[in-house]
Amino acid sequence: QVQLVESGGGLVQAGGSLRLSCAASGRTFSRYHVGWFRQAPGKEREFVAAITWVGGSTYYADFVKGRFTISRDSAKNTVYLQMNSLKPEDTAVYYCAAPSASGGSLYSSGSYVYWGQGTQVTVSS
Repeated sequence: QVQLVESGGGLVQAGGSLRLSCAASGRTFSRYHVGWFRQAPGKEREFVAAITWVGGSTYYADFVKGRFTISRDSAKNTVYLQMNSLKPEDTAVYYCAAPSASGGSLYSSGSYVYWGQGTQVTVSS
């Protein structure tokens, strides 16, 4: 069993920055990947970014490339999402997630089993 806890959300003006954290307990991410997703009111949950725990390969949705950076700290068992140049359309609840096994598309929310409670990010114009 894995417990994921996000933190770092808040209210920021357009153009500002936030750093989200996803801390894991119960099991390390030692073999798989970790993803960030977001869900805005009335919209479906969408992929934002993912990182493989071994090798640290990163993957991003087109709409965040160049603005968001995903990273990990193995010693702290924590994944981060640095969000710069935030836009009002980035407003959403952000979730981190982890799979229970390897395989499956890291872009698809259906591939993930463990989810955090989410953290609200609000970007004002």
